Amino acid sequence: MIKFAYTILYVADVEKAITFYEQAFGFTRKFIVPSGEYGELSTGDTALGFAALWLAKKNLPAGFIESSAKEKPLGVEIAFATEDVEAVFQKAVAAGAIAVGKAEAKPWGQTVAYVRDPDGFLIEICTPMN
Repeated sequence: MIKFAYTILYVADVEKAITFYEQAFGFTRKFIVPSGEYGELSTGDTALGFAALWLAKKNLPAGFIESSAKEKPLGVEIAFATEDVEAVFQKAVAAGAIAVGKAEAKPWGQTVAYVRDPDGFLIEICTPMN
């Protein structure tokens, strides 16, 4: 059996990224390796990891598209489910997230809002799917 273990975001500063997610969403730090090149948050069954850009460049010598808050978001998002989308949206923006789309009721019954983190990654804040 295969299990979805984690998602890794390649960021300029692992410590700074983890601190943002702690402040914006209330996650707790699982660990940051002593060299500071990798760390994870405790987010439930699937971990959210962060790796330094230089490590990505080492691991992916053919290159990759670096996320940037100055460019359009990459064609992928991470999603966090909550019963209070508006409160989490406001807390994230207060912690430094870039507002993209305020809470909106979707035809399938979810309420969804969007922000981007300081590294430019797109984050969906949504009610759980039933």
